[in-house]
Amino acid sequence: MAHGARELLGNCLMSLREHPPSIPMRVTVVDSGSPDGTPDMVEEDFPEVRLMRRSNIGFSAANNRVLLESGQEDAPGLFLLLNPDTEVRQGTIDAAITRIESDPRIGMVGVRLVTADGSFDHAAKRSFPTPLSALAHFTGIGRRAGASPALSQYRATDLGEDQPGEVDAVNGAFMLVRAEAIRQVGPLDEGYWLYMEDLDWCRRFGLAGWKVFYEPAGMALHLKGGSSPARRQPRQEIAFHRGMGRFYRRFDAGGNPGAVNLAVYLGIGIKLLISLAISAASGNSRKTAG
Repeated sequence: MAHGARELLGNCLMSLREHPPSIPMRVTVVDSGSPDGTPDMVEEDFPEVRLMRRSNIGFSAANNRVLLESGQEDAPGLFLLLNPDTEVRQGTIDAAITRIESDPRIGMVGVRLVTADGSFDHAAKRSFPTPLSALAHFTGIGRRAGASPALSQYRATDLGEDQPGEVDAVNGAFMLVRAEAIRQVGPLDEGYWLYMEDLDWCRRFGLAGWKVFYEPAGMALHLKGGSSPARRQPRQEIAFHRGMGRFYRRFDAGGNPGAVNLAVYLGIGIKLLISLAISAASGNSRKTAG
């Protein structure tokens, strides 16, 4: 799915052209209302790519336009969700394919993600957050070196970044998914407009008995936030925090006391207000500087 990331998408598609997998591949770009001529670039520079033009319907809905094809008789056996701010390297996709084909119960594979400076993107492998680990992650305490397992749990620190293994979740920037699993679990939940839909999908895969696997033998560049402004816009902030609340309500609220649930929802609301305030202050600073 692409929205307003023309240059990044071009680099992504070029990486797929230069580093294709060893099996046949069809590339589809679902353009979600890009205002910068992105779909025209795809048609002109990448004629081999199938293009779908849509309005800005959100990440889940845009990807589902392709994922729903998994039920067709001529559907491929594997689907790869790839963000426009990623670039694959030689052997990346094949490494993921080899892993998913090694075990018929593996339904989804993610690879090692690195940022522009070559550092590891810890979102490549994750555990489902507890209220404590989520609080520690967003305050930064859980991301510090030497943080206790209870505080750093969201980053799946029990599995090394160079160690392949089963995890709770991988990042939606690169998800190789088995079509059979999609038919059982269903596509992405369109109740998430943007953010958290990948974590939700991984949770549903696990509940249905499918393994989610992290495979560091494959590597992809992930320019985190490259297709979005430096800070999330108000609509994006609201979507992010609504997604947090939706995920917690769907999977965790029923097993926790009411007081815990109230604290979690209040925490999400307070974090949203703080994030909106910081975004507003940042916007005012840019206007003043301009």
